Amino acid sequence: MKSLPPFVTRIIELIKRYPGIVAAFGFCSGIGSFVLVDRQAKLASPIAILLLVSWVWLMLENSFNRLFSRFFKREIPQPLLRYATQMIHQESLFFVLPFFFVTTTWNSGQLVFTGLLALAGLVSITDPLYYRWVAPRRWLFLAMHTFTLFAALLTAMPIILHLTTAETFKIALGVAMLLSFPSLATSVPLHHWRRALGLVALTLGIGAAGWLLRTWVPPATLWMTEDAVTLSLDNQNRTPGQSLDTLTVGQARNGVYAYTAINAPRGLEERIFHVWEFDGNEVDRIALDIHGGRKEGYRAWTRKQNFPADPSGRWKVRVETEDGQIIGALRFTITNESAAGQAKNQ
Repeated sequence: MKSLPPFVTRIIELIKRYPGIVAAFGFCSGIGSFVLVDRQAKLASPIAILLLVSWVWLMLENSFNRLFSRFFKREIPQPLLRYATQMIHQESLFFVLPFFFVTTTWNSGQLVFTGLLALAGLVSITDPLYYRWVAPRRWLFLAMHTFTLFAALLTAMPIILHLTTAETFKIALGVAMLLSFPSLATSVPLHHWRRALGLVALTLGIGAAGWLLRTWVPPATLWMTEDAVTLSLDNQNRTPGQSLDTLTVGQARNGVYAYTAINAPRGLEERIFHVWEFDGNEVDRIALDIHGGRKEGYRAWTRKQNFPADPSGRWKVRVETEDGQIIGALRFTITNESAAGQAKNQ
C-alpha cells in the first residue's frame, strides 16, 4: 500500500494536537444554524442535510473503506477513520446542543436527556475519555453513536422535511431501534436462536423505554418566546394584558387567559395542547394548532372560566406536544379573598 500524501498526514496531526478546534467549529455551526432557523433563513436546511449526510457516511464507513481500497489500492489509515468518527460525533452533538439548551424545561425529566447530551459532548472532545473509556467498549461506543443520531434526527428532520414533533419522534425512535439491533448483535455473538430472540426483545425494550420516557425528551425545534397568565387579552392585536402570578377567586371567576408565543421552524404546522392542572391534577386539555414562520413565535391562548367550587390553590398550564413532550409551563396561584385580606391586614 502506498503511503498517504503529506497534507493528509498534516491534517491528522493537527486534529490530534488541537481536538478542541473541531468541537468549537461544531458548536459555532450549531449556534449559526439555530440563529438561521430562528430567522427563517433558507441556509438552515442545507446545514441540517450536510449533518445527516455525514451520518450516512459514518454508518457505511466499513463499506466505503473497502471500496476505497479496491479503487485506489490503498487503505484509509485507522487513525484517520477514528478521528473522522470523533469529528462527526462532535459536529452532531454541538450542532444539536444549542437547540436542546433552549427548549429544555429544566425542572422536569428533560434535564436528564439534555444532561446526557452535554456529557456526550464533553466526552467527544476529551480524548482520554473518548479513546480509553468509550471507544474500547463496543457497546458503549454504539450506544453513544445511536443516542447522538437520535438527537440529530430530532433536530434536523423538522427543519428539512417540516415534520411535526410527534412524527419526528416516532421516526427517530424507529431509526434508533433499527440501528441498535445490529449494534447489539456485533457486541453479543448470536450463537443460539435464544440469544437472537433475546436481542430482539432487548431492542423492542429499548424502543418501549424510549416511548414511555418521551416526555423527558425536549421538542428540539419548539420553544416558548413569550407567555403570560392574564385577565385580559387584545384579540385584534393578539397581545396579552398584565401577566399575573397571583389571582383572587373573584378575579378567576371572570375568566383566566393562558397566553403563549411558540417559535417553530419555517412552514411547520403543529398541534399543541394547553393542559390546565389544579394542585397537580389535570382538569382541562385544550388543543391548539400553531403555524411556524413568525420570528416572535406563533401566538395562541386558551381561556378558562369553569373553575371548581373552591379554586384556591396552585395552578399550572402545561404546554405540550401531541405525544406529551413538554414545551413549557405557566404557573399561578389563586387565593381566597378572605385569606388575602387577612394577610394584607397583618
